[in-house]
Amino acid sequence: MRKSLHRSYRVARYVLYKETLLEPADHFWTFLGAFTGIALLGYMQQAFPMTDRVFLIGSFGASCVLIFGATDSPLAQPRNVLGGHVLASVIGVTVHKCCPDTLWLAAGLAVSLSIVGMQITKTLHPPAGATALIANIGTDKIKALGYGYTVSPVFTGVSLLLLVAIVINNIPENRQYPRRPVRPKKRKRLAVRKPVPA
Repeated sequence: MRKSLHRSYRVARYVLYKETLLEPADHFWTFLGAFTGIALLGYMQQAFPMTDRVFLIGSFGASCVLIFGATDSPLAQPRNVLGGHVLASVIGVTVHKCCPDTLWLAAGLAVSLSIVGMQITKTLHPPAGATALIANIGTDKIKALGYGYTVSPVFTGVSLLLLVAIVINNIPENRQYPRRPVRPKKRKRLAVRKPVPA
């Protein structure tokens, strides 16, 4: 038991230390990417004030933490970001349509079903839980969008953030997005010589 605890402590310490060990240049690229992505969405929303278009929701800020600040995380990869947000928005809107007047039930179902849905589809992205919640607790303008919420702001916004992430995160040589899987090197088989019969 004691060895197990000590090993868990060492692993956790390594992960936390390694996670926070960033080059100063990484802070610049993280800032530039997050600023560009969110500012573009905010500009689009401000540029079309007379329409019912919504381009900016709170969960995008959390997505920026992952796609610009933790680019190697499996939860920050494009499949997870796009798939998680879109799935969660569909689930969130569906739950709101089924339970429009019972906030505690709708909020609980939207988030929990979204998490399970993302686990099943292998698109787990933590900020997407907030996307499902926003479909139930958002403004009347958001709720009035219905399944249009999935198209804009969710799909449109996530696509723009991913485009910015692919461009910005691949400018410096030490960053790469999306993460390419590391394939293990094939071991060469040693030929075993059979003994020569005497």
